[in-house]
Amino acid sequence: MQLFYNPSLDNSFKQFSFNSEESKHIAKVLRKKEGDILYITNGMGYLFEAEILIADPRKCKAQIVSEKKSIPKRYHLHLVVAPTKMNDRYEWFLEKATEIGVDEITPIICERSERKVIKQERMERVLQSAMKQSLQTFLPKLNPATSYKQFMEQQVEGLKFIAHCENGEKMELKRRAAADKDVTILIGPEGDFSTSEIQLAKEKGFVPVSLGNNRLRTETAAIVACTTVVMINS
Repeated sequence: MQLFYNPSLDNSFKQFSFNSEESKHIAKVLRKKEGDILYITNGMGYLFEAEILIADPRKCKAQIVSEKKSIPKRYHLHLVVAPTKMNDRYEWFLEKATEIGVDEITPIICERSERKVIKQERMERVLQSAMKQSLQTFLPKLNPATSYKQFMEQQVEGLKFIAHCENGEKMELKRRAAADKDVTILIGPEGDFSTSEIQLAKEKGFVPVSLGNNRLRTETAAIVACTTVVMINS
């Protein structure tokens, strides 16, 4: 099954048209014809089955023949991850975390961050592509980049963890996380969180955790954290 994405689609639609890019892909690349069936999600849990009415590469038109609503997970996984120095590494993290099952991502700018600007629109496309590739119907929420201080001023519910490399008392994430609980995990930049940032997180109720004995890159640490929480809930 190949999955398409249309964020404006909901169960009130009977017929709809694809944009020019998707229409060209359907009609010219995939060589779909009138009467063929397509599968579309709106990224909010719906899976629509639609029949092609007009296979025009400029404006492909389809009619919805069935719909299915996926049941949301019983937990919410929020990864708060500092942008990596190289954009492609952060995009790799976004892709893999989406495939594994992240629900929300916030790029966070820290004292030691080498990259302080992200391309929101480009990263949104990475998430959409990964959602379609992994045949999921929920699109992870990508928040705008925010400073560490601003994030710490927000109200965060559920289990709260910070993964850092400094010495100190830390228990492994797999022993701290629990099933069916909302989880927020902070992952710092290549130079790690500063001592003052770690202290502020503790004051805000974030519990220091370890992701293992090996020293991990930012994007690897985020994937390990994501996988750990998903496996606990599987």
